[in-house]
Amino acid sequence: MVEVKRRFKVKDLIFISAGAALIAVCSWITVPLPTVPITLQTFAIFAVLGILGGWRGTASVAVYLALGACGVPVFSGFSGGISSLLGVTGGYLIGFIFSAGFYWAVTAGFKNSVVSRIVGMIGGLLLCYAFGTAWFVAVYTSNNGPISVGSALMTCVVPFILPDAVKLALAFTVSSALKGKVRL
Repeated sequence: MVEVKRRFKVKDLIFISAGAALIAVCSWITVPLPTVPITLQTFAIFAVLGILGGWRGTASVAVYLALGACGVPVFSGFSGGISSLLGVTGGYLIGFIFSAGFYWAVTAGFKNSVVSRIVGMIGGLLLCYAFGTAWFVAVYTSNNGPISVGSALMTCVVPFILPDAVKLALAFTVSSALKGKVRL
């Protein structure tokens, strides 16, 4: 088996940092709706993955989450800290790393085709929903008593399906337009 070593170059670090910064800025942008406020965080996650590719995009998501875990207010509402990750909705934040890994695996396995990018984005979002909902149920149950998966889905996923679909379409469109213009 041949071992491949990948070294970070300065431009990799710059792109990864810029990706993490874009995710943070978009997580602060809130669109107030009557039911649930929506942020542009999901858009940024998938736009960064689409523009930077699997490994740089995943590294950007990891840096974003690490900054937030250390207390830097990069999460929605200018929040940060380990409590944000361990709270009832923290599973959705942690789920972003699984989304990124899934996107990376799918696009690497299928030569970064249009179809693999679409499947990577949709599958990554569904994986985030699944992990976040399981986390929500576990944390909510331990703090407040039992909650059904159906109730958790109605609270944490259903209101976001349509806005997230729009954000994925926008992320795909933006990343497709910029992919050839960003010299990685």
